[in-house]
Amino acid sequence: MSIEVSNESGLEVDETELVDVARYALGRMDVHPAAELAMTLVDMPTMADLHVRWMNLPGPTDVMSFPMDEIAPGGRPDAAAPGPTMLGDIVLCPQFAAGQAEEAGHSLRAELALLTVHGVLHLLGYDHAEPAEEKEMFGLQAELLEGWYSAQDRRGRIPRDD
Repeated sequence: MSIEVSNESGLEVDETELVDVARYALGRMDVHPAAELAMTLVDMPTMADLHVRWMNLPGPTDVMSFPMDEIAPGGRPDAAAPGPTMLGDIVLCPQFAAGQAEEAGHSLRAELALLTVHGVLHLLGYDHAEPAEEKEMFGLQAELLEGWYSAQDRRGRIPRDD
């Protein structure tokens, strides 16, 4: 699985950890191992611009996902053809996420892991606009994060801090 990270945010972030949590979530979701994902970390003004341009909402946000292709109901972006498939892009704003992490009482590291899984699920067609969708997506998000933290703990790495 190819996962590229570009940090344009101005903040130091453990890119290896973001790749690891994304790879874990994609693997658990049975995404084709040759799939490709791009992740970009941006500053607040850049995220605010993207948020207005693509969602018509003012101000910055924490994470945005841009699937490469429109996903048909019940479909998967990586299921159409064998071989490498570009899933899309996840854009994270670490500065915005830092405020959320502080409010939630955990580290920026934990918040970025959560947002990465959230972004992956959006790329795979999950949404949270309706209550039933939110329950499904957030339940799956929690399950994937718990599994990733457990896997890290078994390997003696990255203990959960929240």
